[in-house]
Amino acid sequence: MSNQNITDALGYLMFQICRAHRNRAQELLSELGLYTGQEILLMHLWEKDGRSQSELADLMCVQPATLTKSIDRMSTAGLIERRPDPNDGRVSRVYLRQAGRDIQALVEGVWQQVEAESFAHLTVEERILLRRLLMQVKQNISPD
Repeated sequence: MSNQNITDALGYLMFQICRAHRNRAQELLSELGLYTGQEILLMHLWEKDGRSQSELADLMCVQPATLTKSIDRMSTAGLIERRPDPNDGRVSRVYLRQAGRDIQALVEGVWQQVEAESFAHLTVEERILLRRLLMQVKQNISPD
């Protein structure tokens, strides 16, 4: 890498792709009143409602303080709510409200649109290869 310009590195290209993907997703999510990242929190609750805040923070790879801000904002918007764990008062659980359930199809539509736009000119075989390569890169830097 010493002879290579940082902007020529694959990692920099991945950074640019991630930023462009995030910006496009935010553009579409903002039409639903969501910020980027909030749809990921909702996704985890759609999979299993009533997760603890610490479980959500781990799943999303974010600091608990960051998650608390998102939960506060989404609670105010009427998408989710916090409730104390019935068995452990130290634990706070997060539950979907009806508005959080109702928005699922719209959020999934946003992700499908961004996915379609991002990979529009790749064949099925190229997408499979890209997925395999990206999974290997992910495994190299984050084995968990």
